[in-house]
Amino acid sequence: MKNVIVVIGAGSIGQAIARRVSVGKHVLLADLRQDNVQAAAKVLGDAGYEVSTAIVDVSSRHSVRTLVETATAIGPISGVIHAAGVSPSQAAPSTILKVDLYGTALVLEEFGNVIVPGGSGVVIASQSGHRLPALTPEQDKALATTPTEELLALPMLQPDQVTDPLHAYQISKRGNSLRVMAEAVRWGKRGARVNTISPGIIITPLANDELTGPRGEGYRRMIELSPVGRAGTPDEVGAVGALLMGPDGTFITGSDFLMDGGVTASYWYGDLAPK
Repeated sequence: MKNVIVVIGAGSIGQAIARRVSVGKHVLLADLRQDNVQAAAKVLGDAGYEVSTAIVDVSSRHSVRTLVETATAIGPISGVIHAAGVSPSQAAPSTILKVDLYGTALVLEEFGNVIVPGGSGVVIASQSGHRLPALTPEQDKALATTPTEELLALPMLQPDQVTDPLHAYQISKRGNSLRVMAEAVRWGKRGARVNTISPGIIITPLANDELTGPRGEGYRRMIELSPVGRAGTPDEVGAVGALLMGPDGTFITGSDFLMDGGVTASYWYGDLAPK
């Protein structure tokens, strides 16, 4: 049986990482939408990868558990690439918290129960998590360690505390990196590793939604005033994912890698700093 790389979220970033870490392995592509997963499977299949597909709703434990069962029936799970999520222009705060925060916690919990020794995982977070003001140590610990089914009941996540989609997105992505730190301890007991990547504006369909949406002007300004002066590409995220999941990254776990062309640096200390 071949080792299995599970890709959750069949978009450009998930595919870019999968191309680099899945040679000689079986790729299980999972997405909420059938058309997305079929299109991605054709691209990877035509490029010589062994691919199968599944539908998953990461906000449903039953759905995520079913995906785990599908993957383990194919072979040992040696890699998990979690790139599913919704952006501030795509959903209401409650949906963002359920998909991006709770859904990620679910994926980490369920796949952390079956990842094989030597296996690794990558969660795609966001630069947005780095622009959220500092939380209290108690809030950090709550996001990192609260049992998954109690996570959305935290007082800090209630509708009167999280009132707009951007705040929901920022706190979800901060929560992703904190959750991965805690899960790295548990995954380590199985001899496996897990990290987050926090990309900036990477040109994908989701980013294009943002660039043409109500926050488009702000996104374009971020690109123009960043030290690099451009948006990123999925392949650049793929290169970092390959480092973290491959043999050159075996001493890296529980870490978050910010790759945003310097947008966050400019936000805190440069031309993007709030006046």
